[in-house]
Amino acid sequence: MEHFVVSARKYRPQTFEDVIGQQAITNTLENAIKNNHLAQALLFTGPRGVGKTTCARILAKKINQASGEYLDEDFAFNIFELDAASNNSVDDIRNLNDQVRIPPQTGKYKVYIIDEVHMLSSAAFNAFLKTLEEPPAHAIFILATTEKHKIIPTILSRCQIFDFKRIGVLDTKKYLEKIAIQENIEAEDDALHIIAQKADGALRDALSIFDRVVSFSGKELTRKAVTENLNVLDYDEYFKTTDLLLENNIPEVLVHFNTILSKGFDGNHFITGLASHFRDLLVSKDKITVALLEVGDNAKKKYLIQAEKCDLKFLLQGIELANDCDLKYKTSKNQRLLVELTLMQLASLTFDEEKKNSKPYIISAVVFRSKIAKKHSTKFVKEEIKIAAKQEVPEIKDKQKIIETPSVDIIKVALKNTERRRSALSLKSLERKSEIAKIEVDFEEVDGLPKDAFSEGKLLQLWEAYSNLLMDDGKKSVASIMNSNAPRLENGIIHFQLPNAMMKDQLDRAKQPLLKYLREKLNNYKIDVVVDVNEEETKKYAYTPDEKYQKLKEKNSALELLKKTFDLDI
Repeated sequence: MEHFVVSARKYRPQTFEDVIGQQAITNTLENAIKNNHLAQALLFTGPRGVGKTTCARILAKKINQASGEYLDEDFAFNIFELDAASNNSVDDIRNLNDQVRIPPQTGKYKVYIIDEVHMLSSAAFNAFLKTLEEPPAHAIFILATTEKHKIIPTILSRCQIFDFKRIGVLDTKKYLEKIAIQENIEAEDDALHIIAQKADGALRDALSIFDRVVSFSGKELTRKAVTENLNVLDYDEYFKTTDLLLENNIPEVLVHFNTILSKGFDGNHFITGLASHFRDLLVSKDKITVALLEVGDNAKKKYLIQAEKCDLKFLLQGIELANDCDLKYKTSKNQRLLVELTLMQLASLTFDEEKKNSKPYIISAVVFRSKIAKKHSTKFVKEEIKIAAKQEVPEIKDKQKIIETPSVDIIKVALKNTERRRSALSLKSLERKSEIAKIEVDFEEVDGLPKDAFSEGKLLQLWEAYSNLLMDDGKKSVASIMNSNAPRLENGIIHFQLPNAMMKDQLDRAKQPLLKYLREKLNNYKIDVVVDVNEEETKKYAYTPDEKYQKLKEKNSALELLKKTFDLDI
């Protein structure tokens, strides 16, 4: 059986040109060697797997070259590598200090690479200080660490610090593509991208994952195999979830979430992934931010398509809800219910925007186009009044005067001619209601509707007429509330004051037909009725028999004479 070498060792860079994602640092080191400007103490710091130790080894070889050729061995006689995790005592550092004094037998420099230098004890750091500050001319120290904050400041001040950054997803994916070609492996673009994302900026982790997935799937690396092996939730699940949320399909969303749980994923993993998905959709909506989308080419097309369906407000609120769920998840006693409630809220976002309307009056676009626009045009109303005047008063010759100042009866005939009433239970009526329910338009959203001026006296006449209509229909409670006070007109808004909230609620429920009646009669579709509550008005109303008598006596003083004459009791 042939010995297997992991990709992280097999493809470890041997030159600065092979180092991925750290071009600024490698260029600096090369120029420092070229110009003989290299410091004697260097500190390489950064996350794991980004090339700190690799760059230290390449640098050690490059400064110890002979006749322009690099040493072939991994460790030359004048290159020493020390693991501070296992050699962290004062005695280890003292031995190092003794070795530093001896000049190299070959090459120009003795290079000491101390890995995981933050593991040294405080006493070891202090023992190392003097040597690090004033090393021999032939000694160069390269310190490497993932936790710079654990190194004492006196050490940091004696070193030239190089901060290694995380390797980008696209850089990692391109490097994996090269390795896949060299290993004769057919790898899907999305599969390599998922591996690069899972590595989280560490190239060594990416190579380890790559070896693991290849062992699982063989020479064909597919997205399905990668997601199955790495236990990663496929982004198609998030695309499907978002489509269901946009359709307000709460039952299907909950079933889909249950399917995801049955695959072994927990709710926190799902909701954090959904928040990231919303973020990716958000950056996909603008050409400027599309560059922030770190996904494969196939996935990018899907994101751009779905981003067009999503409203900006939906995505922002979705990110906020998902993030809030993530914060509450660990402290929640019923974690599944928390995620399900969040999904139901997300599915209701677009429903609220389309179906709910806080405006006081809603009218269907069908009715507006077919009837309202025509009915309230001045020319059409005048024509109908002419016809009604001829029908009602044919014996009067001066019909022009009647047309200019028509009576209420004539206007009723004109309106009757324009609108045939249907039974509420007829088939056509039901079809009409379903048609109206599909398309709802607010009056204020439609341009061109009339908004004629009117007086407060005209308003009082129509207010009284409508209350009489309510009395005739048997709605005496609402009619008595309307008769309890007189409306007043302020800046085109009708204000009506009531003594308590109970009466206000009752009038609010009957407000829509009242508002429709007033708008049609006044030919003004911008007016609104505002009901105010004034508790001080309560005392004006009579509740006991004596209060009722006093109230009636104020209206007719003869009642007191009647009571005394016949010696009546209340």
